[in-house]
This record gives sequence, C-alpha cells and structure tokens, in this order.
Amino acid sequence: MPHDPASDAVLDLLRAADPDAAAILEREQDRQEHTLELIASENHVSPAVMHAMGTCLTNKYAEGYPGARYYGGCEFHDQAERLAQDRARSLFGCRFVNVQPHSGAQANAAVFLALLNPGDTFASLVLADGGHLSHGLKVNMSGKWFNPVHYPLHYDAKHPDFERIDYDAARRLCLEHKPRLIMCGYSAYPRVIDFARFRAIADECGALLMADIAHIAGLVASGVHPSPFPHAHVVTTTTHKTLRGPRGGLIMTDDEELAKKLDRALFPGMQGGPLMHVILAKAVAFGEALQPSFKAYQQQVVRNARALAAALTQRRYRITSGGTDNHLMLVDLRTRSETLTGADAEKWLEAAGIICNKNGIPQDPRPPKVTSGIRLGTPATTTRGLKEPEMARIAEWIDRVLGSHGDPATTAAVRGEIRAFCEAFPMPGVGAAAR
Repeated sequence: MPHDPASDAVLDLLRAADPDAAAILEREQDRQEHTLELIASENHVSPAVMHAMGTCLTNKYAEGYPGARYYGGCEFHDQAERLAQDRARSLFGCRFVNVQPHSGAQANAAVFLALLNPGDTFASLVLADGGHLSHGLKVNMSGKWFNPVHYPLHYDAKHPDFERIDYDAARRLCLEHKPRLIMCGYSAYPRVIDFARFRAIADECGALLMADIAHIAGLVASGVHPSPFPHAHVVTTTTHKTLRGPRGGLIMTDDEELAKKLDRALFPGMQGGPLMHVILAKAVAFGEALQPSFKAYQQQVVRNARALAAALTQRRYRITSGGTDNHLMLVDLRTRSETLTGADAEKWLEAAGIICNKNGIPQDPRPPKVTSGIRLGTPATTTRGLKEPEMARIAEWIDRVLGSHGDPATTAAVRGEIRAFCEAFPMPGVGAAAR
C-alpha cells in the first residue's frame, strides 16, 4: 500500500511547530503500525476519514440543526451535516438520523433523557454478561438516575444456548417489572441478536425497544448481521468500531415524533455545539460503507473471527457460548491455565505486540480489574488485509506468550516476529515517515 503523503505533511508541520507533540504522534504511529490491534471496539480509518477530521470545520460553532443554527456562517456546515444524514439513512434504511452525538454513550444518554423520567425502569443485559456501562451500571448516570433491571443469559452449561440470551427469562422479567424501555445490543456478546423477538416482548409489556448496535453497526449496514429496523423504536451506535469511521455516535429512528424528542434531548439537552469536522468525517466514512467493497470487508471480519476462535479452541482456550457469529469473541483463559488472568494476559500480550483487553466472562469469579478472560476482535486486522491463515498465526503467537506466562525472552522473540510481520500489512493513513 502506498504511503500517505498527507500524513507526512502533518508530521512535518507539527515537527516545526511543536517538536514535543510531534514526537508523541510519531511514537503512537509507530506503535499502531507495528502491533496487531485485536481490541474489538477499535479499527483503522482510511486516510480520507482521518484527514476530514483535520479540517477548517473545527473552527466553527454550529449549535442547532441544519437550517436552524444559533450562529451565522453555517451554510456549508449545513451541507456537511445533511450529507452525513442522507448517507446514514441510506446505509441503515431508516427515516430519521441525528449525526451530532460525540460518542455512543452520549447518544444513549440522550435517548434516556428523551424517553424516560428519573426513576423510570428499563431492562438491559448486565455489564458482567456483555452489556455496556451506559446500560445501567450504578456508577453511570443510567444506573444512578434510572432503575435498571437485568435479563440473563442461559447459565446452564448443559443448555444448547449456554451463555446466549435467555429470551424467555427476558420476557418474564419484563412482564414482571413493566419497564418503559428495553435495551438490546451489547459490548461483549458474540452471537446474533434476535431483534424481532425483543420487539415482541416490548409490545407485550408496553415498552419501547432501543437497540445499541455500537459494536455490530458495520455488520448491520452491510447486511452481515440482521438489522434492528423495523423492530426497534430507536437505534444508537458509535461510528467507529466495525463501521470504520471517526470516533462519534448516531441516533436513528423511523418515528417522526420520537425523532423530534431525540433531537431536543441531544441539543440543547445533552450537548452544545456539534463537532462539525467529525461530522464531515462521518459523512466520508458512510460514503465508504455504501461501496460494495465494504460488505466484502465485513464478511471477512466475520470469517477471521471464526478462524481465530477455532485456532484458539484447538489450543485449549474456551470461547464463551461456543464460538462467534460476529466480529468478537470472549476467551476463557482458565481452560488453558487455572492461574492465568485477563489482567496478566493483556499485559503480556501488549509487551509482545498484540493489543487486546481483559474482559469478564459470564459468571466470572474474578473481579473486573482482574477477570478470567480477554476480549478479541478482528475489525482492525481485517482492515490491514489479514485473512484466515494469519488468524491461525496470531493464535499461535497468543499461545506462545500466554503459555510461557509472559516469559521475557519468549515475549521479546514474539515481539520481533510481529514487528516484522506488520511490515507486510501496512496500516492505512500512516505516512512513510512513521515506517
């Protein structure tokens, strides 16, 4: 892949203006270029997306919405936002889109502000089983200001749906507690979500259905995972992760009245001025996702995840729920070694050039800062062109490092191999100066 001259120009400019900042950027570019990114919520954006964020649109306040701004001089910012909205509607097949959320958590908070009153009950999957902190964790506003009740997974190891969502139990919970809102869509759940079944539960108990598809948005947009539309009343997502855009969020709905409430909740309810440079980058990313090549990319993401899960299973690691249908997997480390923890694995693998995160597994006996598992995802490595044979090699590296319990000599040897390996799979958006 040719290097990106624009990245070289940015570095040259920054070296002249602020050598200290330039040195930090160079070190981070080198880290990304010469490590394997397996964090399921991260990806590598294209040069076009990256450079759209670094434009003069950052200079402008554009509070409000297209055609109704609180500042003058927003003609072209209106065009940028409408472009992002139009492309998002085409991508997800919905009627109304708000592209202004700064993050997925901000999008979720706006939904709560729009649809719930303090103290109202909502239903979600608990964080420990794959949910998200903005889905009712007590230290988050969603858990402090509202009343979360949590539906379970199947916990019986003999059940064919072990560690998958227990929809019957979710129905019983919702009929008992009568939540005003049911949330589905998760941060560490490797299986297909049955949105139609959740909508049936919502209708039966008189609730609205919200789908947070932050992790699977790219899969949904390309038809590789079923869409939450027309089942969900409101859908939120991030724009990075599998969607491979800039860091930010979206709120979507097919209901015009809900759309008005959601717009008011985000601005002025939650946020002030939108990040227009990021919105322009969202528009660029959505344009990329509308291309036929994006579906092929998402299909390869899933194939790579299944290949990595299979290769780890062969090395005596347990993949929760028995496998994966999407871009991520939870790896139970205890079947490889009873003493191996997620915290140790994350640290040792990072030293070897494999970037992942410790993660609790369902019914994890260890605390969240330690965990018995790690979460692995394939969006970023797939962006760099890795396929199934490379997934097998990654599994071998993981096992060498963890099997040695982080032995420094083994870790250093693997680090050298990975650094050389990465040269054959350049990361997009990095100039020659970082190589």
